[in-house]
Amino acid sequence: MSILVDESTRLLVQGITGSEGSFHTQRCIEYGTKVVAGVTPGKGGSKHLRVPVFNTVEKAMAETGANASLMFVPPAFAADGILEATEAGMPLIVCITEGIPVLDMVKVHRYLKGKPTRLIGPNCPGVMSPGKCKAGIMVGEIHLPGNVGVVSRSGTLTYDVVSQLTGLGVGQSTCVGIGGDALPGSTFVDILKLFQADQDTKAVVLIGEIGGTMEQEAAEFINHKMTKPVVAFIAGSTAPPGKRMGHAGAIITGSAGKASEKMKALSQAGATIAPTPAEVGLTTKEVLENL
Repeated sequence: MSILVDESTRLLVQGITGSEGSFHTQRCIEYGTKVVAGVTPGKGGSKHLRVPVFNTVEKAMAETGANASLMFVPPAFAADGILEATEAGMPLIVCITEGIPVLDMVKVHRYLKGKPTRLIGPNCPGVMSPGKCKAGIMVGEIHLPGNVGVVSRSGTLTYDVVSQLTGLGVGQSTCVGIGGDALPGSTFVDILKLFQADQDTKAVVLIGEIGGTMEQEAAEFINHKMTKPVVAFIAGSTAPPGKRMGHAGAIITGSAGKASEKMKALSQAGATIAPTPAEVGLTTKEVLENL
């Protein structure tokens, strides 16, 4: 099995006709993902990359049975795109867009409350279930089907860790990039719950970074609810307080945001801490061998 996306996923791409949307939609199609529709207002009735294009998400879903949306909508319009897909009843939205204003995301979070829609991102590399479905910008060739779940705030470290795992013959069930913004649609706990419930995921790799308290919340969940081993790495151990490092959410404000505090909480919860990013793969393999 896998989480979020699999062979039954029928992907709709919002912003399919833009340069980024076109490039990555083509990569998804080449990977074997069922891309059934695109949405670009004003271009309904046309085809792009042999995919039918619609003016609205609602019409696209009604005519194609799309059950997941991949978004490449520009930052100024992305929040409206998320709201449109949510209103249409889209079960899963994967928003790749970077630079969405924080106040726009505050409105999105408020609107999503109580709705059945799950949002991944924004500012994320997407979701990949190796051998089944690619809904995002992750490089398909570095993945290997298997039973290790990966959830990460960092796109670059996701690629690095997946490459390590694959090189060691350790396959992945699903890889989820939750994004590095201050207000992500899904948290570590949200994704850990899904991996915990997935019978084919045997262990999980969690890649965190400085800023916020998501890793501490994950530690609390791991301590009380997680029965599967978790390998964790926290980026930013040398970052100075008060200086944003890369991602919008990667800024230390108070002791809780420090890498050391996050690693301490995860270690006390029973997670195995990888000492360096280059050792995440080996650490995970060792944990699997001791199961």
